[in-house]
Amino acid sequence: MATSIHPTAIVDPTAQIAQNVEIGPYCIIGPNVSIGQGTTLGAHCIVDGHTTIGQNNTFYRFCSVGGMPQDKKYAGEPTRLEIGDRNMFREYVTLNTGTVQDVGVTRIGSDNWVMAYVHVAHDCQIGSHTILANGVQMGGHVHIGDWAIVGGLAAVHQFGKIGAHAMVGGSSALHMDVPPFVMGSGNPCVPVGINAEGLKRRGFSPEAILALRDAYKIIYRRGLSLEQARTQLIERQAQDAAAADVLQTLLDFLGTSSRGIIRP
Repeated sequence: MATSIHPTAIVDPTAQIAQNVEIGPYCIIGPNVSIGQGTTLGAHCIVDGHTTIGQNNTFYRFCSVGGMPQDKKYAGEPTRLEIGDRNMFREYVTLNTGTVQDVGVTRIGSDNWVMAYVHVAHDCQIGSHTILANGVQMGGHVHIGDWAIVGGLAAVHQFGKIGAHAMVGGSSALHMDVPPFVMGSGNPCVPVGINAEGLKRRGFSPEAILALRDAYKIIYRRGLSLEQARTQLIERQAQDAAAADVLQTLLDFLGTSSRGIIRP
C-alpha cells in the first residue's frame, strides 16, 4: 500500500515519511519529523519538533506530538521525542520533547496503549507494553517501566518513577515512587499488595510470585527502614535462585529511587 496523505494535510517537504503511512485530514507535519512505515495519523493531528516515530503506530484524531516542553527554562534547544513501534495513542494525547536539563529526549517504547487525554511531559521515559488509561497526567522527568499499568486520571509528580509490572489505581496521586511488581492506589498513593494476577498472566513462575510476596512483607510489614529491608531482600535472594532475577529488579529500583517509595 502506498503512502496516503489527505489533500487538506500540510506536510513539510523535508519531513521524512516512510512507505505505507496514512496522514489524515487537516494534519500538520513539521520539518524535523520522521515517521516510520505503517503509521497512521487521524484527522487534525499535529507532529512537530525533532520527532522520530517508529513503525505501525496509530494516532487517533487531535493528538499533539512533539510539542515544546512546558518548562520555563526551555530556550528553544533542539531537544527530541522518540517513539518506538506499534503504539496506540487515542484522542487528544499530548507528547512533549525533552529539555537540556535532562537527557534532552522524551522516549516512549513499543507496544504501549495510551488512552485519551494522556499527557507525557518533557523528559519522560516510558517503557514498552504499558497501559496509560484515560487522563493520566505526568510531570517532567517521570520514568515508567515495562508492563506497568496506570489507572485513569492518575497524576504522577515530576521525577516520579513507576517500576516494571507495577499497577496504579485510577485517580491516584503519586508523590513518591511505586516499586516494581507493586500495586498502589489512593491520594496519596499507598501500597496495597503485589500485582500477582498480572504476573500470572505474563508467565511468572509461582516461585517468583511467592518471593515477591515475601519481599512485599519485608518492605512494608516488618517496620524496617529501607536499608534494612534491602539487606533482608539480598539475603532472601541468596536463598532462592529461581527468584533471583525478580528480586534483583526490585533491589535495583530501591537503590535508585530518589523520591523515596510509597508507604502505607
